[in-house]
Amino acid sequence: MLAQQRQQAILERVRRNGAARVADLVRELGVSDMTIRRDLEVLAERGLIEKVHGGATATGAGSTEEPGFAAKSVRQQPEKEAIARRAASLVRPGTSVALSAGTTTWTLAHHLLDVPELTVITNSVQVADVFHRSGRPDQTVVLTGGVRTPSDALVGPVAVAAIRRLNVDTLMLGVHGMNARAGFTTPNLLEAETDRELVGAAQQLVVLADHTKWGTVGISTIAKLEEAHVVISDVGLPEDARAALSDQAGSLLITDPSETAQVVAQ
Repeated sequence: MLAQQRQQAILERVRRNGAARVADLVRELGVSDMTIRRDLEVLAERGLIEKVHGGATATGAGSTEEPGFAAKSVRQQPEKEAIARRAASLVRPGTSVALSAGTTTWTLAHHLLDVPELTVITNSVQVADVFHRSGRPDQTVVLTGGVRTPSDALVGPVAVAAIRRLNVDTLMLGVHGMNARAGFTTPNLLEAETDRELVGAAQQLVVLADHTKWGTVGISTIAKLEEAHVVISDVGLPEDARAALSDQAGSLLITDPSETAQVVAQ
């Protein structure tokens, strides 16, 4: 296969799925890791894709454009891991915690598998699957039901009705974007409604958002910055964002992905 044909195949895959991993492209196209990375560089220079850690995503994102779970899963992986570890340290045994849909909360779910006697409420198919595969007998998992979105969230009247009857200690909320004016936002109107119900059901709101979420504004607001008791982000968060969040949110926790990587390597 010629380079031009290979790059076209990569572009079509990224546009079709919203993202592509280098490892998957190497296997499917039968070329080296370095060759795929060069192809991604060429496509990125032409503005056809966006290079991210471990792969590439489709370009462009309006206020109503909603990336799929696969597309988001390859973005800011080290940052999400660091944020998830810090969030997990806030969860105590024997408590109830709600996890919204998203790849950061999905990462967090893996770190909660060892927390005993935990009750988990979620509207995420992917998050529920993490706990289902673990099968820990002293953990209770409640999946809300609802209409499935591209990001594998369950939303709409069924989800809202289920959440409305619940009370949880803590909500771990993943968001599409955040800024000082719009607060925490999502590109999906039904998901915003469902997430707002989760916010109302929780005694404490903890928002998990890596630095790239600052300045991104989805069409619908889930919560204002001041509604968050804790916001967990990473060292890439710009100073103006830190100032706004420190001023309006209850507490801002900054994580360092490089420190997390060192812990994993030991």
